[in-house]
Amino acid sequence: MSRFLERLATGAPIVADGGMGALIASAVSRMRCPEEANLRAPDSVIDVHLGYIRAGADLIETNTFGANRPKLAQHFLEDEFVAINSAAVRLAREAREVSGRDVFIAGSIGPLGDTELRDLEPSALYAEQAGVLEGRGVDLFMVETFFDLHDLETAIAAIRSVSRLPIVALMTFDSEGETLAGVSAHAAGERLSALGLAAFGANHGAGPAAALSALAEMRVDGCVLAALPNVGLASMSGQRIVFPHATPAYFGEFAAQARSLGAGIIGGCCGTTPAQIAAIRAAVDENLEPSGSVLVRERELVAPAPSTGERTKLAQLLDDGTFVVSVQLDPPLGANPEALLATARAVHESNKAQFVDVNDNPRARARMSGIMASVAIERYTGVETIPHLTPRDMTIAGLESILLGSHAEGVRNILAVTGDPPESGDYPGTHGVYDFDSIGLVDLMTRLNRGEDFHGRAIDAPTSFFPGVAVNPTADDLGLEVERFHQKVAAGARYAMTQLLFDLEPLDAFRQRIGGTWPIPVLVGVWPIRTYETLVRMHNEMPGLVIPGHVLERYRVAGPAARDVGLAVGHELIEGARAVAQGVYVMAPFKQPMNVVELLPELRD
Repeated sequence: MSRFLERLATGAPIVADGGMGALIASAVSRMRCPEEANLRAPDSVIDVHLGYIRAGADLIETNTFGANRPKLAQHFLEDEFVAINSAAVRLAREAREVSGRDVFIAGSIGPLGDTELRDLEPSALYAEQAGVLEGRGVDLFMVETFFDLHDLETAIAAIRSVSRLPIVALMTFDSEGETLAGVSAHAAGERLSALGLAAFGANHGAGPAAALSALAEMRVDGCVLAALPNVGLASMSGQRIVFPHATPAYFGEFAAQARSLGAGIIGGCCGTTPAQIAAIRAAVDENLEPSGSVLVRERELVAPAPSTGERTKLAQLLDDGTFVVSVQLDPPLGANPEALLATARAVHESNKAQFVDVNDNPRARARMSGIMASVAIERYTGVETIPHLTPRDMTIAGLESILLGSHAEGVRNILAVTGDPPESGDYPGTHGVYDFDSIGLVDLMTRLNRGEDFHGRAIDAPTSFFPGVAVNPTADDLGLEVERFHQKVAAGARYAMTQLLFDLEPLDAFRQRIGGTWPIPVLVGVWPIRTYETLVRMHNEMPGLVIPGHVLERYRVAGPAARDVGLAVGHELIEGARAVAQGVYVMAPFKQPMNVVELLPELRD
């Protein structure tokens, strides 16, 4: 049995250190990552280790959490992989010698992350780092801050392929006792307890209370637990990351409660300093009992809100085979929605369209949110909307938030569009967010409809979004467009709206390329352009828009009567679409949206 396992078997808690990387990042400037300090600022690394040892830590971790080859490659440090990991162990050993205390040295190994080198075998990457750390003299491994249980199991197996040293495995949980990947603390405890680990538990996360909640659910008879939480949730102050000022007394109470839950290793993570570790040391030495100050509570069982499951009017009409007509509107450039509301109301009262669809910052120019504009339309006019939504401007969390908010307001028909890049609009110096594209956005809505968020965690009740997508039958690369259309359908798209068309022949040709039938209902885009000059400009300047030569010629020959040609082409497309599609959407003319109504025929029963 290893010396570390013998110590664990005594039942006396081992006090671990605190947030290594966070302290180094704040103490040493101009480092590409905290691990670079092992080579560039070794004295600072030793000082941090000594601070924790003098505060009473029995265990210190090497400064190698992000020192796997893929993460170092993000900072162009992959060629110094061996040197950084070797130096980290040497510095920890030197700190131990300087202190004169026989502390344990744990080789810190974190997840590989989402990096360019992830196409390499993950097992080999984890084994590579473990091999270097053991070769330089660590006593055990701390495999920490994992949120994907399969990834953690892969890392454990890889380490064991090159080492017989003890392993402590730690996952990071939110305040609800789940990881970002939707793994519950209870499920993690059951799986990890079968792996013969020295200890397992929670680190990082939302703070001491969240770690204690996770520990309460991870308990398995005969297993040693570990708790090394953040000091709390981090925030930004300018360019600095700052943490709450958790008092040492608060961490003393945390240590007492962690012991009562079976923790044999107690320490800290990001934001914790020697002051918090000293408080843990004191609580352990004094064998303090929990004072009754409640850090961990029973998780509330909230009855899920009933899902309406009710189909939108758009879904009903498409399912019934009714020809659908929508008018596309741009939201206002300012904060006043009155003109938009009046237009939506007038379109609906004309009995020539059942819906209005609302753009989301078209041409990357900032306007009122298409989702918020649609909420206002549905709330104040009763007209059902089809808001467009692009992942260009929001993170995944932001998209989830606005989708859940729109659902609460009854807006369910969402058209997922990738969106024009910021460079094409008013913000040429900025970049889009694009955590994913329109396919990923459809997949997100499909997940929400299953009752889970992007990471697979349960939400209070399944949503009932009716997701749509864009399709361009006149795309330059039709092979790619066909492939992406199939991917959109597979992700959960329920209907499609085409690029603006001026001839139905490309639509029919596209349909043949995908197999001869539409897998989902399709609405054809119609734009009754009023002048030849506008038509020529759109043909030459608008990406993805193709205007056939015979249409351009009709406009040119018409001269001053081009407006009549626009109306005629619009009528022809709407009537022709009845044979090849399930509906149309008509783009309203610039600044005169009501002019589109004269183009539309009366709705048929």
